[in-house]
Amino acid sequence: MDESALTRRRLLELAGIGLGAAAFTACTARIAPAEMTPPAPAAPPVPAGPTATTPPAPAVPLTVRTSSGSFVSAYRPGIASHWSLAAPELPPGGTQPELPLAVFLHGLNGSHTVLLEDLAAQEALQQHLDAGGTPFAIAAVDGGNTWWHPRADGSDTQSMLVREFVPFLGSQGCDLGRIGLFGLSMGGFGSLLLASQGRLPGVRAVAAMSPAVWDHYDPRQESALDGPADFAAHDVFALRPRLAALPKRVDCGTGDELASTVRAYRSGLPGEVEGEFRPGGHDYSYWRSVLPDVLSFLGYNLA
Repeated sequence: MDESALTRRRLLELAGIGLGAAAFTACTARIAPAEMTPPAPAAPPVPAGPTATTPPAPAVPLTVRTSSGSFVSAYRPGIASHWSLAAPELPPGGTQPELPLAVFLHGLNGSHTVLLEDLAAQEALQQHLDAGGTPFAIAAVDGGNTWWHPRADGSDTQSMLVREFVPFLGSQGCDLGRIGLFGLSMGGFGSLLLASQGRLPGVRAVAAMSPAVWDHYDPRQESALDGPADFAAHDVFALRPRLAALPKRVDCGTGDELASTVRAYRSGLPGEVEGEFRPGGHDYSYWRSVLPDVLSFLGYNLA
């Protein structure tokens, strides 16, 4: 059987392996001696900076805290969209700096819970901080099975991200001038699409794990696309030149049936592309294994 045909047929079901509060609820002086008294020798200059007897104070350890909530989006009427946020708790006192933000997009049949439950991303973020990495926040929101773009049924989860969820995160102390995007499978496609379309001006990096991408329209993709015109409007292969100046990372398991399509997508990306093909499949075991490297990549580029 032709390998590309196998990839097309398996694309949607593979993307589905990523299965897993209401407005937003849930950022001296001395006297001079007499002339007969010899002047005291001048004191040696005090060296700048710490000395052996005055070590610098250790950095305050940062602890990741999580929160969650829900809202009803204008772009998903009548549906409660739940969200999760994990962020380092900054030391009290003084002006609290805004934290860079990385937004996670889940896969087909997934939800916001994928980030903190299936991937345990808060643990990976804590390890990143303990190793001295750049502090930043990570967040996810429910996107349904919409493939993170406008659909014929009137839903538009990409606009929900851009116009509602990300601005809300800005009100929570996140720096909207330093945004990263990352996702897996369907969410990998959504992250690459959003980064390519440039609707979030603060995006500084994008990372996709096993992105569900394809280079031509296939009628069997009806759950992902609403026809040839919809494919053409959201063709991530054609949009690759727009990622030329953006730091990007693409990873995929060598045992993933999407690997050949992901290789084709990567090969046409302009500029340097981080990430690799390592042993693994289209599953959470593989995605958890690569997540620490993904967070390191995002932290470096959001610093």
